Order: sequence, then structure tokens, then C-alpha cells
Amino acid sequence: MSADTTAAGFPALFVANPHFSDSVNRNIIGSEIEGGVHLGDLAPGSVLSLRTMNHVYRVVVLGPETVLISGHPELCPEPAEVRILGSTWGGSMLKTRYLGFGMHLEFEHPVHRTILTSRIVDIRTQA
Repeated sequence: MSADTTAAGFPALFVANPHFSDSVNRNIIGSEIEGGVHLGDLAPGSVLSLRTMNHVYRVVVLGPETVLISGHPELCPEPAEVRILGSTWGGSMLKTRYLGFGMHLEFEHPVHRTILTSRIVDIRTQA
């Protein structure tokens, strides 16, 4: 049994943090319900199609926080190696190395610095 599972093998439920505001706790719980992808759970070479409100990105996993990303006509028309910081609800709080439905992806681009996408609406694995 790990810290992420119960004795019965079910995922452990999030317990609201008394030091966070109600809205932050709601966002965290919402991200657990809506789902997403933890980069650390993906093998190198895994390919994702990530659709935001404005663009469809192709993401090839290189490591636990490094990917090749393409799909933005100006920022990454060709695959660029970037560091995934995580997903955010639009503020300063970041769920690290996580791609979450309804959240904004944040990554570090070698030329354009920190990029924040529009909201993620779909994530699919590709063969």
C-alpha cells in the first residue's frame, strides 16, 4: 500500500487543507474528479494529443518533465523540447508535472520562456 492508495487498493481521497482557501481546495478536488495525466506515469516515447480551447498539441514524452511539443503555429510549429511545469487554474498555484482537464498547461520553451495555454479540453493517447 502506498500513500496514494488505500488498503483496498483504491486511490486515496484528497483531504482539504485547512491552510488553503475554500476555492483552492475546490479546484484541487475538481482536478481529481475531472482527471488528467501525471507525466511521471507515462513511459518515454508515449504520445499524447492535447486539445486546448485554441490549439491541438502533439506531446511526445521524453522524461518525467521533458517533452517534445508541437501544434502552436507561432510558438511550436515544429517539435520543440520543453520542460512541463504543470497545470494551473489561471493563478499562481501549479499542479506540477500534471496535464489536467479544464486547466491551463504551463511549460518552459527554450526561446519563448514560460508559456501558458488556453484551457485543456481533451487529452488522448496516440499509437
